[in-house]
Amino acid sequence: MFKVLVVGGAGYIGSHMVKVLAKNGCVVTTLDNLSTGFEDAVLYGQFIEGDLGDHALLDRVFNSENFDAVIHFASSIQVAESMRLPLDYYSNNVSNTLNLLRTMIQYRCSNFIFSSSAAIFGNPQTLTIDELHPKQPVNPYGRSKWMVEEMLADFDKAYGLKSVCLRYFNAAGADPEGMLGERHSPETHLIPLILQVASGRLDAIKVFGRNYGTPDGTCIRDYVHVQDLCQAHWLALQWLTKGGPSTAFNLGSGEGFSVQEIINMAQEITGKSIRTIESGRRMGDPERLVANPQRAKQELQWQVANTDIQTIIRHAWRWEQLRI
Repeated sequence: MFKVLVVGGAGYIGSHMVKVLAKNGCVVTTLDNLSTGFEDAVLYGQFIEGDLGDHALLDRVFNSENFDAVIHFASSIQVAESMRLPLDYYSNNVSNTLNLLRTMIQYRCSNFIFSSSAAIFGNPQTLTIDELHPKQPVNPYGRSKWMVEEMLADFDKAYGLKSVCLRYFNAAGADPEGMLGERHSPETHLIPLILQVASGRLDAIKVFGRNYGTPDGTCIRDYVHVQDLCQAHWLALQWLTKGGPSTAFNLGSGEGFSVQEIINMAQEITGKSIRTIESGRRMGDPERLVANPQRAKQELQWQVANTDIQTIIRHAWRWEQLRI
């Protein structure tokens, strides 16, 4: 029975992870400052409101429980925003994570699972991206994630802090039981925005660029179901607690879909017309990001049970319908 601290556990992926941990018999504590999360999304375990920049709070949290592991979701995640507000991104994603790691080392908590990102790779040099792809992030968000990964490598050598970095491509979908889903405010992710148009909560979806070098001119992304991401974290927790070495895995379906393809599929699944507004490219947006997830499948024995794009959209649409 693992004792796990989930930082950012009131957010989208974190809240799903709290549920998975509890269902697997773990004792879960969630720490979240509620800047983007929701306390009522924490369905299991203890909830503590607070910020990773608060050293005294971190001391109290780690004094209160002998944690077996920490899972970190408490990052700022908007690429375009990071281009405008890099100070905020380095402060939260790097400095606050350093505070957390310092406390873990102090309290001898040596297992850390980090929510990283495909943004560390920058513009792809191959059709699909494996773990050995060069790390050349093109925005502060991606750079902040790569900085943490580099810190973790140093901390393993110096302090024995073991880590697994899980590099998501595009997290999407919702809890298959309909208990949780995306609730960003404002929402920036493509699939929930499209579905908000379908439900009538939004008038239209912006398409940022139709002049990319893709078949229909719109960006291509790899979408992975949030439930499959949580399963990868659960497997990573077992990897570390069984003595596995520090490592990193790319998490995606291995298949890419363009913005226009997602709009078309959403129209088919919902039976609703999706109005679009043409807009220019966003700074820091690569043309194509598609994972090569084979290493996670082979070494973690990760199985993507929900990650076909139709299932992702259907689960997200069920969640959207519950909110209108």
